[in-house]
Amino acid sequence: MDRAYLYDLLEKISRGDLSARKAVELLKNFPSENLGFARVDHHRSLRRGQPEVIYAPGKTGRQIVAVAQSIRKSGCDVIISRLDEKTFKTFKRQLGSAVYYADARLAVVFGGRRKKPKPVTSTLVLVCCAGTSDIPVAEEAALTAWMMGCPVERLYDVGVAGLHRLFDGKELLAAAGVIVAVAGMEGALPSVIGGLVDKPVIAVPTSVGYGASLQGLAALLAMLNSCASGVTVVNIDNGFGAGVAAATIARKIKG
Repeated sequence: MDRAYLYDLLEKISRGDLSARKAVELLKNFPSENLGFARVDHHRSLRRGQPEVIYAPGKTGRQIVAVAQSIRKSGCDVIISRLDEKTFKTFKRQLGSAVYYADARLAVVFGGRRKKPKPVTSTLVLVCCAGTSDIPVAEEAALTAWMMGCPVERLYDVGVAGLHRLFDGKELLAAAGVIVAVAGMEGALPSVIGGLVDKPVIAVPTSVGYGASLQGLAALLAMLNSCASGVTVVNIDNGFGAGVAAATIARKIKG
């Protein structure tokens, strides 16, 4: 349940368009709803500005649908992360307006009749990635920030193996309010960007790389040891966490 839904509900009550009995029925599962296998936190959107996100691995299609329907009926958009396309196809019809983004391995379901998120800020979130193999994590970050109401641009395949490519996007680097930098291998891209801009840089190490990359550990340690002041780091392959962090910062910036 987000603020807009609650305000609308209260306005309807004040106008006499909604009875107290009906309002109680709509609010009966606030702040949480017990589905037996899960307790859906409907209060999270009011506290955090975002609804619960469904992490798909380990859940059955039935469980995913039940949680998604619970979140959606309270007026909130739904993100289903780390979802494979085969599983999505088994329950797509049950969610109706669900859209699957294969590059990001996530699905979204919009609350109400909307077909896109409600914009909440004009501050641009720029998502950069070093190589094409990093795109799945970068797209997870980009779509998460977009679902949280931020304008998002992308600057992909600009890693340090061809550093000149990064400067083709200098206008985007200048326009962004927050930058997410995604890289595997040696994880150098966030340090380069962090040395060029005067804005928050959120670094995301990926598990892309050969043996000594240690499934992203090398990139993680490199980013934690960045010589560019102020670069912050999320966990390996955590595009979702980076997207949330970037959107949270962007929504606090006065544009």
